[in-house]
Order: sequence, then C-alpha cells, then structure tokens
Amino acid sequence: MSKILIVEDDAEMLDLTSYVLRRERFVVIEAADGAQALRRWRADRPDIVVLDLGLPNLDGFEVLRRIRENDQTPVLVLTGRRDAQVLLRAFNLGTDDFLAKPFEYRELAARIRAILRRTAAGTREETEPRVQLGQLSLDPETYEVHWRDAYVRLTPTEFRILYLLATNAGHVVPASRLYTYVWGSEGGDANALRSHMSHLRRKLEAGGETPGTIESVPAVGYIFRHAVAQPALNQMALRPSEVGSSA
Repeated sequence: MSKILIVEDDAEMLDLTSYVLRRERFVVIEAADGAQALRRWRADRPDIVVLDLGLPNLDGFEVLRRIRENDQTPVLVLTGRRDAQVLLRAFNLGTDDFLAKPFEYRELAARIRAILRRTAAGTREETEPRVQLGQLSLDPETYEVHWRDAYVRLTPTEFRILYLLATNAGHVVPASRLYTYVWGSEGGDANALRSHMSHLRRKLEAGGETPGTIESVPAVGYIFRHAVAQPALNQMALRPSEVGSSA
C-alpha cells in the first residue's frame, strides 16, 4: 500500500483526513507542523506528501522548498487561499498539484491516486526514448534536461509536460492529451496547467537564449516550436482525432 505523509496543523481536519485515507487503503503518517513534517519525511520516506501551507514553525512553502532541495517526492498542496500568487509560488517551488479548501475527500483521494499513477509510470519510462533536439536533450530515465551542456532543473510534472511537447515538436498537443499523459486523467485544472506552462517557460528562458518556445493555441492546447523537429522521435504521435480536442 502507498504511504502518505499528511501535514496539517488543524487537529480535527488531520484526524478526519487520516481516517478517510486509511479507509481508502493508504498507509498514513501524520505531522502537525513544518518541523515535524521534515522529520517524518526523512525518517519514513513517504510515497507522497499532502501538505497544508498554513503551518506553525516552518510554513508549507518552506517545507516544500526543503523537500525539493533533496529529491522529487510528489507533493500535493492544500490551501485555503485562492489567489493566483499563492498558487504560482507553490508551483514555482515544485508542487505537483494543489487542492483548495474546502474540498471533497473523494477528490483528494482521486488526485493522490493520479499523482501516484504518474510517479509509477516513471518507472516504466525506460521504454520511452531519450529526446535530442539540437542541443536540447531530455532523459526520461533520470528526468534530466540539458540545454547547451547546462542542466535545467525541472519538477517531474514539468519534465513530463516538456517531454510530451518535445516529442511532438512542431505539432499542437491538445490540453486533453496533456491531462492524460501528465496527470493520468481525462480532464484537469486549466489554471494549474497554465501555471506549470508559465513556470516551465521561465526555466527554459533563464539562461538567455532558449531551446524553443512553448506557445498556447487558444481552445486547443500547446505547441513547442524548435528549429530541429525530428518526427522520428515522435513515439507519442497524436492521433488525428486528438488534434481537434478542446483545451
């Protein structure tokens, strides 16, 4: 069974969330503040962290930052704040997904399972080819991206978005295809996808000259434009029926 670390300072909500997820057949580890969360994360090595942002001692942003300094344990952020800056900051620090409070516990369990499916799919990615577009390379076994010999640090979610776009370079990838490949679901949160795209663009542009541009195609999806587009790499070529899908 998958092991979940739940970090929540509200005792009643922590108890209820733990109870529901145990009934969903997860192994649950609890932490009530940021410092305890980091201790439990190091000691118990959970498969995923469900992290409230409003924590005593260390807030959720700092916990997320410290986790991302060390490895790529999936993190799902919970927050009662709905403003775009909070969401953008969480994605900038590397969260895999977020859920606004109050939420349905069925949705929480579904999002956790989607993230775990996505993580498990990473163990099968040795069947997916390494992508080389000019001086841009993506390695699906290590989730490493290099541009002109420089390492570009991406979260697992950002890597999978870029990998799908790069393997279809020069072709529009429908938003529905991104939701399926990246999140393992038929539909998704358009705001979350836009935030991931915005952060991915900034990372690719950080060194000045970029390996390519990610452009949005209104009501359809996204396209990665690169000077070298190699159809032979297109192992995930889109079916004609997918191209007409709406975002």
